Amino acid sequence: MGDSVMETGEAGKLRKKRSIGKKILIGVGIFLGVILLLVAGVFGWLTITEYNPADRESLTVTGAELPAAPTETTIKLLTWNVGYGALGDNADFFMDGGSSVYTADEERVNANMSEMLVVMKEQSPDIILLQEVDEDCSRSYGINEVEMFAALEKGYQSTFAYNFKVKYVPYPLPPIGRVNSGIQTLSAFRITSAERVKLPSPFSWPVSIGNLKRCLSVHRIPVEGSDRELVLINLHLEAYDSGEGKIEQTKVFREVMESELAKGNYVIAGGDFNQAFSDADISAYPQQDGKWQCGRIDVTEFSDRLTFVTDTGAPTCRSLDQSLADADRETFQYYVVDGYVVSDNIEILSVKTLDLAFHATDHNPVVMEVKLRGESE
Repeated sequence: MGDSVMETGEAGKLRKKRSIGKKILIGVGIFLGVILLLVAGVFGWLTITEYNPADRESLTVTGAELPAAPTETTIKLLTWNVGYGALGDNADFFMDGGSSVYTADEERVNANMSEMLVVMKEQSPDIILLQEVDEDCSRSYGINEVEMFAALEKGYQSTFAYNFKVKYVPYPLPPIGRVNSGIQTLSAFRITSAERVKLPSPFSWPVSIGNLKRCLSVHRIPVEGSDRELVLINLHLEAYDSGEGKIEQTKVFREVMESELAKGNYVIAGGDFNQAFSDADISAYPQQDGKWQCGRIDVTEFSDRLTFVTDTGAPTCRSLDQSLADADRETFQYYVVDGYVVSDNIEILSVKTLDLAFHATDHNPVVMEVKLRGESE
């Protein structure tokens, strides 16, 4: 009888342990189920709200009425990837092999912006092509950089085309968060119309929902004494694909350029190509193992009526795998990926990369002076 009571007690304890174990498993299952539902909910919400622009969309032109572009007069352009005000010489970035997501505090973003605005004011270009301009992003503390650039004292008409618009990017840790960013064009000449032209994306779902939607912004500017237009194209081509994205985007860009050539228009494209021009001597900036690699754009695939223009006397971009402020600048990885493409009815007077030591952003501005040839030339 004693043994029977003992067995019953042991069985009871065993049943109790099994019951506790079952409850723990149920609890863990409920917890994991809730996590999966939350993840599914986030991805569902991001998918539903994904930015899916049309192939072509009109852009709003802001600013006062301005004159047409002149012929036989020097026109000064500046192209600059401003790194959303947060990629100064102190920054490294996780996509380039660094560790940081948020690369500057709010004070440094404002300081970088102020520094770049001073340069633009001093240079006083007639046309400014900007890339990586934040309108309202977590990474730049909600600062409206579009408004800051549009308010430059010279007085410009301005357009802004989104190429990165996500309600919330949930990765990495800390997450990138809210992004509303794009390319901005400022012109001291009248923009009669502007259009966002969609570029093909190499990314599929779910990567696409938290990624850039690249584009061209195409502007039409009347030319004094001519029925031709100055067609101005701002661009920022693919950076982090395996190469196919750059190829397909470059193809669309080429088609747009050559279509405008066929119409007899003056054409200037400028921006961050994320590719070196095949006819540019970049031997001073050899590719280092383990660093981000830029593409190579074959200029011979374009019409011989187009000239690719940059200045290799100074690099236009630096690697973000580490902070430049603490690095050996002599052995750092540099690139030449910013510049212009110009039609043959435009005389190129000069091109110069302003070596600003990448203090305010990871790109140097490239300044070009040109002259639109008259009808008789």
